[in-house]
Amino acid sequence: MNKEYKFTSAEFESQIPTFKQKGITEFSIHDSALANDKQKILKIIKLIEKNVPDVFVSILINASTLDREVISAAQNIFCSFDIPLECTEKGGHLLFDKKFYANKARLLNESGLVFGFHLTYAATPGDTLKLFSERLDFAVQQYPNHIEFPQIMNAELEPPKVTGTFSAQDIRWCRDTAFACRTFYTAGRAVPWFLSVLKPLRIYPSRFFSDFAEWQRVNNCSYKSGFNPEEENHKSIEKMQLLFLDEKYEEKHCHNLITLMNDIVKINGAMSRLAGEGEESTLVTSYNPDDLLSEEACDLTAFCENVCMEECKVKIFSNGEYPDYEIQ
Repeated sequence: MNKEYKFTSAEFESQIPTFKQKGITEFSIHDSALANDKQKILKIIKLIEKNVPDVFVSILINASTLDREVISAAQNIFCSFDIPLECTEKGGHLLFDKKFYANKARLLNESGLVFGFHLTYAATPGDTLKLFSERLDFAVQQYPNHIEFPQIMNAELEPPKVTGTFSAQDIRWCRDTAFACRTFYTAGRAVPWFLSVLKPLRIYPSRFFSDFAEWQRVNNCSYKSGFNPEEENHKSIEKMQLLFLDEKYEEKHCHNLITLMNDIVKINGAMSRLAGEGEESTLVTSYNPDDLLSEEACDLTAFCENVCMEECKVKIFSNGEYPDYEIQ
């Protein structure tokens, strides 16, 4: 059960050494003031490293605070950074600095640290549907582990309001598309394969998630239905992913890639369940797992042209330290 507590900074720091005794295995620090304070973040990381290095912590941090020193310190603990993607106002226009955020994401990816993005819509004067779509498309391209939307995750936040640039219809589109991303990408653990599987469809991520939102509406698992992706087991989300992807691949005349796409999604899903839930499994693939988990699988069209089908029975298991697999 998730519980939320409010502490002063000093109170929180004093509590860290007690987490192991209290049986706490993970926690989040989502303090907007702390997100801008590099020295306090470094202090908390060092306290975690000293007292509870095995506890998973999610830390809200602004991109401007994130540098090589913070990243180096974070490599000594079990953590994830949550980074708000924010626009700045200049000359009456709202601007989003893609190069700045791409450089931060590159540093995190090179270090092997887990990170995610926070996106909002209709929350800043001058924001538009087009800008939100561009931020979402950009976010996916940086390989974040997760993408969160505070406005649909936290009922206490003030909901978006209709403005001169955001109609009620625009807000509904953003809400439903955000929920679709939350379901398909984040709850679906799609980061290892999403961009590869999206490429043959030749559509932007925001359009893909918008289409999935319509699929969710038709299948009674949309935002309005009360469906909660975090409460679903991953296998059920994977089933939704594959049903929708099959439809999209048929629609875009990518019939010859459907078998490969299914293999890629299933073997990565099995790996994620082993890592997340300790669930070992056996599956049958139409291609060799060595190929499915190689860089060649980043381009499905080229893969199908150059790699022969080879039906394999694959066992997914832990080798004691990392997820592993073997052909039986």
